Amino acid sequence: MTVLILTSEQDVTADMVVAELGRLGAPVMRLDPADIPGKAMLSADYAHGDFDGHLSVNGHVLSMGGLRSVWVRRPGDPAAHAAQPSAWLTAETRQALYGMLYSASPAWMNHPGNADQARHKPWQLRVAHVSGFAVPPTVFTTAPKVAEQFAELHRDVVVKSASGPPPDEPAVALPTTLIGPDTDFGPVAAGPALLQRYIPKRADIRLTCVGDRLFAARKRAAPGQIDGRYGETGYGWEAVPVPDRISTSALEYLSLAGLAYAAFDFAEDEDGVWWFLECNQGGQFGFIELETQQPIAEAVALWLSWRRPDPRPPTPRW
Repeated sequence: MTVLILTSEQDVTADMVVAELGRLGAPVMRLDPADIPGKAMLSADYAHGDFDGHLSVNGHVLSMGGLRSVWVRRPGDPAAHAAQPSAWLTAETRQALYGMLYSASPAWMNHPGNADQARHKPWQLRVAHVSGFAVPPTVFTTAPKVAEQFAELHRDVVVKSASGPPPDEPAVALPTTLIGPDTDFGPVAAGPALLQRYIPKRADIRLTCVGDRLFAARKRAAPGQIDGRYGETGYGWEAVPVPDRISTSALEYLSLAGLAYAAFDFAEDEDGVWWFLECNQGGQFGFIELETQQPIAEAVALWLSWRRPDPRPPTPRW
């Protein structure tokens, strides 16, 4: 039974998992959907009451009957590398590829439908609340008065992007920025703003979840640091135990969201409370493994190669 990895050609984290799969003796095919049609080919046959499908990459052929699992890592847009790419060709290729994979019913890390839902920050915060995490008071709004009242109530708040840096224009990244109640909130009317009560932190926490295996890493924050993604702090990531309460909430979150893999980010305050910030269903783990020596790539490879395929994709409970 073969593991299919959907990712771009340049993906060091995927390389780490491929190496572990090789060590385990598990057959693997690596495919970038951007290479269909062209470098890679597909064929699906629905006839005589039966289904069969095949993928071909560099002479390596994978039958859907031999597909154990799919890791949706960082795939390109279908048909992006085609001789004459177009939005229509991308849509057609996506229908063909993912429709064929859904028909095969492999185990997914993560199922694309569940992953798409899990990307939405407002939804994440709701599931985090239900799962029992500590979640800072937050508001998403296009009403300047609502933003002003929120800032007056909580005094120190941060503003940040809900979706991350824009894919094209404007080519800017919005770090988490501390603001006060005297801020001019008029521009909020031009687009949704995400405001959150500021959590003074002593450390950033990254919790990587692979099935029911949890790997926590801690990085001390520099004095006054707001956004751990920007600037050097002088500290590195260290492996730390996962508190029982956090473990219970994390596994509940994955169950509710129908995810097999997730990377949680927390802010640890001076009292040791882990405040939920976000959950990235496709978050990077390579840098954590390299700094902490936690066997995350091995855990991913084991999940992909030895778990029996589910009869249906994981379904969110919430």
